[in-house]
Amino acid sequence: MLFSSILFLYYFLPVMVALYYIAPGRVKNAALILGSIIFYAWGEPRYVLVMAVSIVQGYVLGLLTERCRGKGSSRAFCTLSVCISLSFLLYFKYADFFIENINGVTGLSIPLLRISLPVGISFYTFQIISYNIDVFRGETAQRNIINLAAYIAMFPQLVAGPIVRYADISAQLEKRRYSFDLAADGICRFVVGLAKKVLFANQLGELCSVFAASEEKSVLFYWLYAVGFTLQIYFDFSGYSDMAIGLGKLFGFQFPENFRYPYCSASMTEFWRRWHISLGSWFRDYVYIPLGGNRVGRVRQIFNILIVWALTGLWHGAAWNFVLWGLLFAVLLVAEKTWLLGMLEKSRALSHIYVLFFVIISFVLFGASGLGEAVRIIGGMFGAGGVPVASAEAVYYVRSYAVILGMGIVGATPFVSVALEKWMEKKVWGRMLGLAQPVFIVVVMMVVTGYLVDGSFQPFLYFRF
Repeated sequence: MLFSSILFLYYFLPVMVALYYIAPGRVKNAALILGSIIFYAWGEPRYVLVMAVSIVQGYVLGLLTERCRGKGSSRAFCTLSVCISLSFLLYFKYADFFIENINGVTGLSIPLLRISLPVGISFYTFQIISYNIDVFRGETAQRNIINLAAYIAMFPQLVAGPIVRYADISAQLEKRRYSFDLAADGICRFVVGLAKKVLFANQLGELCSVFAASEEKSVLFYWLYAVGFTLQIYFDFSGYSDMAIGLGKLFGFQFPENFRYPYCSASMTEFWRRWHISLGSWFRDYVYIPLGGNRVGRVRQIFNILIVWALTGLWHGAAWNFVLWGLLFAVLLVAEKTWLLGMLEKSRALSHIYVLFFVIISFVLFGASGLGEAVRIIGGMFGAGGVPVASAEAVYYVRSYAVILGMGIVGATPFVSVALEKWMEKKVWGRMLGLAQPVFIVVVMMVVTGYLVDGSFQPFLYFRF
């Protein structure tokens, strides 16, 4: 089930909200779990059991880890839980990748398993792992399995994050605040995210589909695709995060921010403090720092960065282009740590150009179906193979998508939010904007509904991870 679907918006969500608020306080988490199971099982009923087993093992081994704290068995129980969680992820997501590479290296013909990937397994697996590691480090284990299941399986952030830490919402699982203002803020945040997905990401996705089907490629068309996809993935994923955060508020939860206008960054170091924040902090706290982080020598630090970013790339997908995508950022981050940051600080304009250039190149690599396609597109962006500079088709689509691209570029900056904040500070404007908010929500929902009824199926890009 998609957030950006008629089924979710006009059937599931209203019923879920009504049942949740009717339910007594002591059973609200149970109501949330029930709704989450229905939400998840709607598209993949057979994989509910995988998630349930993951939750149960995390719960049992978390209690054992805490009970044996200070003993060697505590580490053993924690390690066992992490291994079980990773085994599910490795089997469903990476088995065929490993088999393909073994066949390629050895010449064998081991048949592929062709297992479909359970939606959201990368996200809820990381939440279970972080929970058990935090318990090993001293966090109090959750005694109530309903509460732990609500944390892991909560439908707003189940299938595409953000990756919520248990410590961030452990108190909220026991007791949380509800108010009209919080619910209104949550609805507004959800609608903004929905607009990002339907009105921007989906339209930019159509541009990318047109490019893929075109037989009149040109340098201009390659760059149009590259910029379009870079904007699409931002609005798609940040839109989902906005919807998840908004839904969390509707149910009384405060989820962490996952995006802070990453395309405004002046370095790759800054970019990864703004892009998919919950994933970056996860790898920092559970991989990079345990490997030694910055406390080791320069060579070992570089090695740690390479390991973390190779894993970050592999987390996104079982293909070599994802690994190279991660390693590209590793190389840039190492360069910044050693000498490049000083140069970037001398010119803010050049630093922005540098970031945008490599981000666009990286997302071409990220979005390609394989290394061959990535090389072909990146080569085409620079005229390789005698590609013409422009074509009539490319010019046509530049004109056709100029408005949505322009709005997307502005929307990827804090310009609109800063302007609204300044207007809100003025008494008259603030009152007018407050009164206009319900109208804005209704109008956006009407427009979005029109697009959903008339449009084609557009899943979230990060659902495949």
